[in-house]
Amino acid sequence: MSMKIEPGLGELLRYVSELVEYGAEEHYSQMQINYRARYTPVLRALRSGAQTVTEITACTHLTQGAISQTLGHMEADGIITRQRGDDGRKTFICLTAHGEALLLKLDQHWAGTFATIEQLEHEVGYPLRQVLQDTARLLEQRGFSQRLNDQKLAMTAEVAVDE
Repeated sequence: MSMKIEPGLGELLRYVSELVEYGAEEHYSQMQINYRARYTPVLRALRSGAQTVTEITACTHLTQGAISQTLGHMEADGIITRQRGDDGRKTFICLTAHGEALLLKLDQHWAGTFATIEQLEHEVGYPLRQVLQDTARLLEQRGFSQRLNDQKLAMTAEVAVDE
């Protein structure tokens, strides 16, 4: 039995994310660099001045756990090092020479990436990033779980009125 079902929001978001990440990984391979797409938010945060996991987390839309895991991979790949602060309470993230060289190569790639995103948005006919930013903002204000609960209450009230 073959039933076609309508994909959910999470499914579509993951699928689009996978398509973008696969394309980026393919391009990194073509550039002949050993690089994972998941490093991008961290490197961009470091380039903008972030120095700690907390600061990187504040610059990105990723969890502290995801950042810490990504930093572990980046450290293993020789892109970053971690250095304890003078007081021993903070750990600072620093690019290695390899990380600095990688960042220089990636700057041009990222400019092309954003131009490609703008072209994709033009083809789609609306600003995808703005739609996602607006959606994230609304979900931060009232989470998806609360929205589901509200919908359930509305449906229960509707059934009660119909009876």
